Parts: sequence; C-alpha cells; structure tokens
Amino acid sequence: MPLLGFGVYQNYNTRPSVLTAFAAGYRHVDSAQAYKNEAEVGEAVRESGLDRRDVFITTKCISKTHGYEGTLKGVDESLARFGFDYIDLFLVHDPFSGTEKRLATYQALLDAQKAGKVKTVGVSNYGVKHLEEIRDAGLQMPAVNQIEACSILHPLCQQRPIVNYCRAHEIVLQAYCPILRGKMDHPVIQAIAKKHERDPAQILIRWSLQKGFVPLPKSTTPNRIKSNAEIHDFSLASEDMTLLDNLDMGKAGAISWNPVDAP
Repeated sequence: MPLLGFGVYQNYNTRPSVLTAFAAGYRHVDSAQAYKNEAEVGEAVRESGLDRRDVFITTKCISKTHGYEGTLKGVDESLARFGFDYIDLFLVHDPFSGTEKRLATYQALLDAQKAGKVKTVGVSNYGVKHLEEIRDAGLQMPAVNQIEACSILHPLCQQRPIVNYCRAHEIVLQAYCPILRGKMDHPVIQAIAKKHERDPAQILIRWSLQKGFVPLPKSTTPNRIKSNAEIHDFSLASEDMTLLDNLDMGKAGAISWNPVDAP
C-alpha cells in the first residue's frame, strides 16, 4: 500500500483530479460507494496509461448497505462501476449498523477476498469496541482502520486509544482529513510551516507520515494536489513533532463525523 493516498470525498470533478494526482506521483486513491465516483476513478486509471497493478484503489460500503448478501452484491456492483477485476482494499465504511450486521458485512468482505474480488479487507471509523468485536468473533483482524486521527489522525484529534490498539494488533492506520479541511491557522502549525518554508498542509501531511499513518489528503485544485505530494524532501524535527502532538484535543478536535463510539 502506498504511504500517501489521494482522497476523493465530495470531489465532483473526479476523473481529471485523479489524473492530476497520478501525474503528481500518487498511486493510491481512496473512494467509497457513497461518494458516487467509483466509475470516474476507474476511467482515470484506464486513461492514465498506468498498469492496474501499479495503482492501489480503496472503496467502502456504508451502513445502509450492510448485511451479508447486500455486501456481496455491493462488491460486484463496485467492481462493475470501477471496471476492475479486483479491488485492492475494501473497508466497512462505518459501524452504525450494529453488531450483527457489522460482523455479517465483515464476513462477506472476507469471503469476497477468498473469491479473489478483494485483495485486502479493513474497516473505517471503528473504535476499540468494534475491533474487539471482530477479534471476539474469531475472525481475521482487519488490515486497516481508516479514522479521523490518521487522516483525521491530525494533531488536534489524535484518538490515541484507537491508535495504540491498532499498533498493538498490527492494523495500519489511514488518516482522512489530514489537513483539517483547510483549517490550518493554528499559530503552532503556522510557525512550523514558516520555519521549514513549507505550506501548513505539507506540515500536517508530513506529521501524519512521521507518526506512521497513511494520510489521504483531498483536493480538486491542481496546484494543491501537487503540493500535497511534495512532502518527501524534508522532515520535521523531534521538537516540531512534540509541538504538534501537544495540540491534541481528543475527540473534541474532530472536524468531521467521528463514529468511533457508535453502539
């Protein structure tokens, strides 16, 4: 899995945005059934001329589609929309459907993996309770948990209990909203950006990478898409990381939906 992904949530110009991302070096695209742009992502992959094996595509199934049969049907529908033979990473998008449906959905994705339709299975917005539920059921643990601590594993919302649990169980943490949806005016973020002569978004993405997360910045602006990928030629000093770590407000720092406490 590439360590930097391109998010396409609320992207209504998806095909050209993904083509710009590929040109900037991204090889990982994060979509979802609910985003209604899987077809455009697939078109961009084919138009790019890149080999399908060289790109990593994620999608997700949201709670209203959960359940064993519905999930299997949804996997086939996603494959048809993408125009792919397989999906690299398929996530349970949220935990809102309740224990029984969550586990049935997860089992369906594991079965789709066995059938070769999905390479890797994971979850999104799962708290420790939801992850323990999978373990208690005796199922294979998810390879990935995508949360707002990671990509929204940003400095204001670090969700440390979930992070610690995932690290202990070798679950990769992906981070949506790594650049705070543009709300980057905190003096600490601004000061570190000035010190490194970088823009604040690059500082936040770099922080996420150095924490061991997989950030998924999103943008529809070509220059921003490119600059968000220009984060491999500098690093943050330990004092910079500490300053950013100390911004943590826990759940109060969330800037998006944050369903990790769903029953």
